[in-house]
Amino acid sequence: MTANAFVPDPASDPVSDPACGGVNAVLPPLVVADPGAYRWEARSDVAVIGFGAAGACAALEAAQGGLDVIVAERFEGGGASARSGGVVYAGGGTPYQRAAGYRDTPEAMAAYLRQEVGDAVGNGTLQAFCARSTGMIAWLEQLGARFAATVPPRKTSYPAQDYYLYYSGNEAVAEYARHAEPAPRGHRCKGSGMSGHVLYGVLRRAVQAQAGVDVIRHAAARRLIVDGQGAVIGVELRRLPPGRLQRRHARLAHWAERLHNLSPALADALRRRVTQLEENFALPYAVRAGAVVLATGGFIFNPAMVAAHAPKYRRNWRLGTTGCDGSGIRLGLSVGAAARHLERVSAWRFINPPFDWARGCVVDAQGARIGNEEVYGARLGHAICEEHGGRAWLILNAGLARAALRDCVTGRLWAFQRVPAIMLMLFGATRAPGIELLAGKLGMPRAALLATLAAYNAAARGERPDPTGKSAPMCASLERGPYLAIDISAHSRAFPCPAITLGGLRVDEACGQVLAEGAGGQAAPIPGLYAVGRTAVGIASNHYVSGLSLADCIWSGRNAGRRLVALADQPGRNEDIDEHTKETSHEQPS
Repeated sequence: MTANAFVPDPASDPVSDPACGGVNAVLPPLVVADPGAYRWEARSDVAVIGFGAAGACAALEAAQGGLDVIVAERFEGGGASARSGGVVYAGGGTPYQRAAGYRDTPEAMAAYLRQEVGDAVGNGTLQAFCARSTGMIAWLEQLGARFAATVPPRKTSYPAQDYYLYYSGNEAVAEYARHAEPAPRGHRCKGSGMSGHVLYGVLRRAVQAQAGVDVIRHAAARRLIVDGQGAVIGVELRRLPPGRLQRRHARLAHWAERLHNLSPALADALRRRVTQLEENFALPYAVRAGAVVLATGGFIFNPAMVAAHAPKYRRNWRLGTTGCDGSGIRLGLSVGAAARHLERVSAWRFINPPFDWARGCVVDAQGARIGNEEVYGARLGHAICEEHGGRAWLILNAGLARAALRDCVTGRLWAFQRVPAIMLMLFGATRAPGIELLAGKLGMPRAALLATLAAYNAAARGERPDPTGKSAPMCASLERGPYLAIDISAHSRAFPCPAITLGGLRVDEACGQVLAEGAGGQAAPIPGLYAVGRTAVGIASNHYVSGLSLADCIWSGRNAGRRLVALADQPGRNEDIDEHTKETSHEQPS
């Protein structure tokens, strides 16, 4: 293959079909035998692909260490990070934990997280994450982020406006607490409204103020560029010309995200227009770089990838943005990278708030109990999707329903928590005066549902421990009707079950360097290629708790940036990025 001739193979990337709606096509790598003779549009020490939290942190650390950085972003920036709850999972004794009266240690934090993290990362990595957790909060504060020590009065999936420190996972659930002293570790960034845009705004402003960083927007990464030995030496972007086309591109992408919750079909139609605009007008833009950092997020917005790797979740609500199409993962795979845990998806079935929903009983299509209803919503969603065919109903009686409605009307709940709950209880529930009639209406075996609720009621009366380990205060007797059953199945249109992907490229856990499967299954690093955030396997790649993915983005992005600085300080490093780099790296408009 010559440096300037390339014929793409249309079958090389079967999971980037534009018909999926907004999926960025990825091409096989371009082999450049003589990098010095190739025409590069820009040069830098580091090229970061994706301008969410992970990409921003990688860029900041690299630039603060003296490297020139180009950040390439397909849209305006932010991605799933900006649309998140802005929660950073941190502990081990942060100032806010101490101010709220909680004693936490890195050891207790690691003991809890080991139960959630599983085999996603090694013990050394997890212990280092926990030990440096307080430093991560301090680093964010230096950039301008603010946190607080106010704790909500009871368990919730996302705290009301004035609360910023909370139990964001299963820390206080008995099954987990017996292995680690509980402490609240969800640190929500302080600001108006949902905190994701607040925290991302801090990172975006820090990057834009940082010397040595150029941000190129409306530029999608289409293929990696490698030398004759397979080392990654750059990336080819497809960049829309500044002006009218970029503005139109931004508008289409903006409305696709705005309309996604109301009309996914219309949003996908707009995403197809985004893709078509890129195909028709985006121009090749080759960036020469000493290292490429992939930070484009997961792949929940790529239906073909979800069908190939996690088919159980094809009908779940896609949580994220158009850019969560797996393009970073596919770029890594195109140069021989190994991927892990692509089958792992986090499905969020939150039933608290309203608080009294979690005091009800959740059963499957056979009338069997699914599990402890007080666990974190992603744990409940995982059980529903992985173990019960995606089907689930929440059984309440009239008393619990009335208490839940009061919580919705008088409690300080967010609209996304309050409105669906009210609508489901008033208009979307199946009702019956007795359990046998309810089972008949739901098509469940009557005997099975009666037995399930008999065991649940016995625990609520204090006659025996709850069979799922649910705490006594959360067990409410359902002996008295009338009853209602709310369909909380993963595929419910009235009550969507959001999902995000957790797997990604296999990386060196210390620095994010992408690994290939070598001879005999041994991992071999791919020179010049790194991956961070949800593009890579990381701390959040087994089970999700609120704030862990965002914390992992910050952690992994910073690690990669620092490693690139350390490598640049080694004699002879990047000699092929000659002095011409310094002369041309900032010439292109951004």
